[in-house]
Amino acid sequence: MGASIAAIAGNIAPLITVAIVIVVLIFLGIFFYFLKVWIRAMAAGAHVSLFNLVGMKLRGIKPVTIVDAKIMATKAGLTVSTNDMEAHYLAGGAVTKVIRALIAADKANIELSFKKACAIDLAGRDILQAVATSVNPRVIDCPDPEKGKKSIDAVAMDGIQLMAKARVTIRANIDRLVGGATDETIIARVGEGIVTSIGSAETYKKVLENPDLISQQVLSKGLDSGTAYEILSIDIADIDVGKNIGASLQQHQAKADLEIAKAKAEERRAMAVAYEQEMKARVQEMRAKVVEAEAEVPKAMAQAFREGNLGIMDYYKMKNIMSDTQMRDSIAGMGPKDKKGSA
Repeated sequence: MGASIAAIAGNIAPLITVAIVIVVLIFLGIFFYFLKVWIRAMAAGAHVSLFNLVGMKLRGIKPVTIVDAKIMATKAGLTVSTNDMEAHYLAGGAVTKVIRALIAADKANIELSFKKACAIDLAGRDILQAVATSVNPRVIDCPDPEKGKKSIDAVAMDGIQLMAKARVTIRANIDRLVGGATDETIIARVGEGIVTSIGSAETYKKVLENPDLISQQVLSKGLDSGTAYEILSIDIADIDVGKNIGASLQQHQAKADLEIAKAKAEERRAMAVAYEQEMKARVQEMRAKVVEAEAEVPKAMAQAFREGNLGIMDYYKMKNIMSDTQMRDSIAGMGPKDKKGSA
């Protein structure tokens, strides 16, 4: 039995040796990896302890990223603690970009702290581009050609349409990057100001003669208030004459007025026709009443005969008077014709 145990131990011993060798090699690989990073940091004067590098790896942080950022900050003369960089890394920030932005701001004499730079970076703004825009102002087109609109259209007081293009020079305002509006707000406000300036001009000729009036009026309104940028200048790049909107509107209004007048005239004509038909009906009604009244005359005469109020002689006298009246009416009607014929 002792021989079997010795045989088993003899078989396991090489496996244990191999395992120990593998563990030692892994340990040496990890050690030399951290040793390489540690030596690089020490050679650059950015002290980071070896145990701190191991702790970064355990906390899910890339030691190389922190060390490279530490080296950049140290060489630029900036003092940034390793713990602050680790905290910003764990918060999802871009440590390398923040350090580069701090270096650029320091070289340009722009006041920017690491805390503010981290806040701007975590807010989703490109801190490096913001610092670059502070040093080198950026020019944006108004309107934005990427939006599909080619010009800002406005109408002067004389009804002439003008189509303008502007170029706005802006500089980032570091203090307002957090919570400040973007360049889209600048474009919208400048477009609104151009429309207002053109609309307040008496004639389009004044705008064409002096486009700087638009820039002056727009700049005086403080359009960069509440934004992350400062407007340095607004330049009218191009301005063209469009349609005569006033004449077109008047033409459409005249057509509309004509249609309204036609409708009212048709309404009055229909009312007149209806009134005419109503009068004709009333005339027929009156005639029917006259006929009805005439039909009552014989009845009244017969009644008078029966009651003794009318005698035979009275009836003949009345008939003679009626005949005499008809004869006179006939003579009165023929008289002018006879005179005309004798003449």
